[in-house]
Amino acid sequence: MIRFDAGAKRPVRDGLRAAHSSAANDLVRRTLAQHGLLPATGQLQPAGRLPDLGALLRGIGNPSSEPQQPPLPIPDGAQFRSVIHTCAAGRRHYRTYVPASAAGGIAGVVVMLHGCTQTAEDFAAGTGMNELAELHRLVMIYPQQSRGDNAQSCWCWFNPEDQQRGRGEPEIIAGIARQVCTEFTVTGENCFVAGLSAGGAMAAILGRTYPDVFAAVGVHSGLPHGAARDVGSAFAAMAGRGETLPPAVSHCPAHARHQRWILFHGTQDATVHPSNADALERQALDGVSQTIESDGRGVAGGRSYRLHIATSTNGERVLESWRIEGLAHAWSGGRPNGSYTDPQGPDASAEMLRFFLGEGEV
Repeated sequence: MIRFDAGAKRPVRDGLRAAHSSAANDLVRRTLAQHGLLPATGQLQPAGRLPDLGALLRGIGNPSSEPQQPPLPIPDGAQFRSVIHTCAAGRRHYRTYVPASAAGGIAGVVVMLHGCTQTAEDFAAGTGMNELAELHRLVMIYPQQSRGDNAQSCWCWFNPEDQQRGRGEPEIIAGIARQVCTEFTVTGENCFVAGLSAGGAMAAILGRTYPDVFAAVGVHSGLPHGAARDVGSAFAAMAGRGETLPPAVSHCPAHARHQRWILFHGTQDATVHPSNADALERQALDGVSQTIESDGRGVAGGRSYRLHIATSTNGERVLESWRIEGLAHAWSGGRPNGSYTDPQGPDASAEMLRFFLGEGEV
């Protein structure tokens, strides 16, 4: 539990602490209410304290049970496999979609990381990635965070243990990607990772810690690597009041490539503040010596958007950052049969795959 110091002697500091406490409580109340985690009274603890998150999460039911998603339609010749990956860092269940079009050869592998309270099946349904996989001859991987590892099925992007190469969740997910790429003889130049919210934050971590595994990264409504070190700093980062801390030592290979990044964030996101997209842009361009940058505007799916593009001096597009006007905390252009989706706006799924595969420009 996080406690604010109530013993400051200077009245101005008292006022600032009270304001920060009130704002933090309001953020937690809205976030917990969104996930159905408020106590029956709907009130937080008095005296400027944040709630005991551990107690709240322990009270939501059997942590070993997972929410159920109706079976997804599978075309003739396609497979939606259920697999368990085990390594020294731990084990996770994941789903692998092998398209019927794989008979013509595999063009690449995409790891998709769901957000909090979501499942692999829910995320596949809401993003529509399986249908697009058929079109592009892609193998899709949907790792599943278990409630035994996080009570709300969130990827633990805020834990130092899970921000490093060779440890925790990054090592597990990278291991899954390596295993599938080996099976389908896909090289690192054609392996990609993307995610939403907590999954987007974990995708950013994987991008920074495993550049030898993932050639491009897609982050939707996420946060940068090193945005938090615990639950308290995670809430601050989500509210746009955090600082991007120096990430834990990652030990990346010295010869690793610089990845390409595509970012999506809604201007009305009240769960993860849009300023996190600014920090992600800076991280994406870290290490790129020179870029040619441009800004444009457009309309797609009934929503306006702003698009920031950075191109390296050799002509490679290394960054696209989409800001979707009026979009809340939801997958832009998503399908209604999944959670945290908004059918309006640019189709984030289609645009990510276009960017990953280098198939034309916006």
